[in-house]
Amino acid sequence: MNIPSRVRLIDVGPRDGLQNEKQPVPAATKIELVHRLQAAGLREIEVTSYVSPKWVPQMADNHEVMGGIARQAGVAYSVLTPNLKGFEAAVLDQPDEIVVFGSASEAFSQKNINCSIAESIERFAPVVEAALAAGIRVRGAMSCTVGCPYEGDIAPERVAYLAGLLKGIGVQRVDVADTIGVGTPRKVQKALQATLQHFGIDAVSGHFHDTYGQALSNTLAALELGVWNFQSSVAGLGGCPYAKGATGNVATEDVVYMLQGMGIETGIDLDKLIDAGAYISDYLGRRSGSRVAVAVLTKRNN
Repeated sequence: MNIPSRVRLIDVGPRDGLQNEKQPVPAATKIELVHRLQAAGLREIEVTSYVSPKWVPQMADNHEVMGGIARQAGVAYSVLTPNLKGFEAAVLDQPDEIVVFGSASEAFSQKNINCSIAESIERFAPVVEAALAAGIRVRGAMSCTVGCPYEGDIAPERVAYLAGLLKGIGVQRVDVADTIGVGTPRKVQKALQATLQHFGIDAVSGHFHDTYGQALSNTLAALELGVWNFQSSVAGLGGCPYAKGATGNVATEDVVYMLQGMGIETGIDLDKLIDAGAYISDYLGRRSGSRVAVAVLTKRNN
């Protein structure tokens, strides 16, 4: 076991967490959430996406949100760009990193974006090229690396194939995502090991959903391989559209609590992070999806 002494978290709450919310969340609320996250010590925040407002109306305020953030030195702000048009809109707001995506499941790729895995990566090649030319970093989100709602289990070879394609178009680092949260520790390790055939350990991050309550176990399994970059979402924001009523992203608060308990440095103030989660949960009118936050807030109120 090669457990790292420090971990870097990317909070995806403002983008991945809020994109499926039915009620519109005002830009000012999203900006305040980003401010609270950076005040809590987050050094990487996935802020918004540049997709057609027809498909994701919640992200139609991308320019307003990016323009409204009081940027803090040492904090990286990333955005999702689905195509060249999205990138051209994003570049106006000067993100530090763009995120492109691909699926390890052929069926998911077809259902989600109507093309094969290989075709989806070909579409992203000019986006990656343009970003790198503009001095913007590029991350690749690899979805369905463990399981798919249509295909079931995904073989590690499929993950290696996708990682190789992303590397081939110039993507600098990748997220290994258990999109529907069906993964268990050994399966997750196999997906990570497949990715490590193409990317170094510093360029690989884990993104685990908690649909079946396995996200923290899977985080520990990734730590055992030396992975030290992870995505999570404050207050566990973000449902899983493929599993009705299921939770989505693992809560940043829960990951931080576990890491701190293991003596792993995160640079994050857990109390301030819990406050940030309480802020957005209160706005949404529901309880935080973080077990740690609920426990701490209950204790505070007694």
